[in-house]
Amino acid sequence: MSNDTPKGTTALPSRGLSVSLRTARGRTTASQKWLQRQLNDPYVRAAKEQGWRSRAAFKLIELDDRFHLIGKGARVVDLGAAPGGWAQVAVRRGAAMVAGIDLLPMDPVPGATILEGDFMDDAMPGRLAELLGGKADLVLSDMAPNTTGHNATDHLRIMALADLALHFAVEMLADGGGFVAKVFQGGSERAMLERMKRSFASVRHAKPPSSRKESSELYVVATGFRSRAAD
Repeated sequence: MSNDTPKGTTALPSRGLSVSLRTARGRTTASQKWLQRQLNDPYVRAAKEQGWRSRAAFKLIELDDRFHLIGKGARVVDLGAAPGGWAQVAVRRGAAMVAGIDLLPMDPVPGATILEGDFMDDAMPGRLAELLGGKADLVLSDMAPNTTGHNATDHLRIMALADLALHFAVEMLADGGGFVAKVFQGGSERAMLERMKRSFASVRHAKPPSSRKESSELYVVATGFRSRAAD
């Protein structure tokens, strides 16, 4: 695939006929359901065909098509980057510098710099500023905790992660920059939203078409960062 993926296009194969598992031997019911879903998911097939690390790449593609987040020559930070799909999208959509951070080791992403470490480390903002040559234009977070199945608990956990990502973004973003973070349905915490509205010109929620219908995930998309308002 060319590194200049046209915006406004998300190449998906037709759904075609449903594919069934040949055998369920040795698999739990949950495993069978997961495999069946993967086999019949057009985004999984498209990701494999187009060379994306995961189907999650299409979520950022769709968000970028809608909100125009990745400017030509942008400096982008991807928090919780593994397995690398969002970093791939940022590179292919014209970002000049892409830094991915994850606690886990991951394969290199051509055109991006991958850092193994904690984005909350006190030294990380300075390290990133040196790497990027200044402040970031966009901070991305597709991070999510392991779910418990208890909606209230899962909501609190992902909001805590999103809030940490927001604190990081406020420190790292250049004026006019953007921030994207995954949250779960149930409403973002009021204090976090109020802070975002003080720091950004626009704050919106979005559910990309590639986000599974049964999933409670949403994305909060903030643009037009104002550094003085964040002080």
